[in-house]
Amino acid sequence: MRELVFAGFGGQGVLTAGLVVSQIALYKGFNATWMPAYGAAMRGGTANCTVKYGDGPVYNPGQQKPDLVLAMNTPSYKKFVNLVRPGGIILVNADMMTEEGNARSDIQEIKVHCNQLADQVKNPKGANIVMIGAITKILGDFTHDEGVEGMNDMFRKKGKSKFEALNVAAFQAGYEAV
Repeated sequence: MRELVFAGFGGQGVLTAGLVVSQIALYKGFNATWMPAYGAAMRGGTANCTVKYGDGPVYNPGQQKPDLVLAMNTPSYKKFVNLVRPGGIILVNADMMTEEGNARSDIQEIKVHCNQLADQVKNPKGANIVMIGAITKILGDFTHDEGVEGMNDMFRKKGKSKFEALNVAAFQAGYEAV
């Protein structure tokens, strides 16, 4: 069973990123859960979610010891870095870190300039999608094509297929960044 936590400010797309990854897992045929948590305000407040997926049943959808934490800003990094299981990964939005990381020697820290990459592919709201591409490559649970197809399938079902080319470009940028 794989556990991931996505954390950031409201408006950074962390809940959407978690939902997309859970949908990619379902698209591949895994069992998956997505459990959001909101701060006091949506945009600008804190937001995080927990995604679990695997072949077997998900008995507890809550946060335990994640394999990977996505920290989209410094407060999220500080809050969740100690939750990562030993040997796990913290994926950091290097564009929003105001302090040096590397708080633990028993986890891997990967930094991606996802805001810059999203801007480069003309998708400034796609920093979260950049990170989905990075997560897909880092974990290796899904192929590149499974990630893209699962993501596109979810957005089509939500009636947002007009952004498909931009999302694929952002996904690809994140996939290639790690």
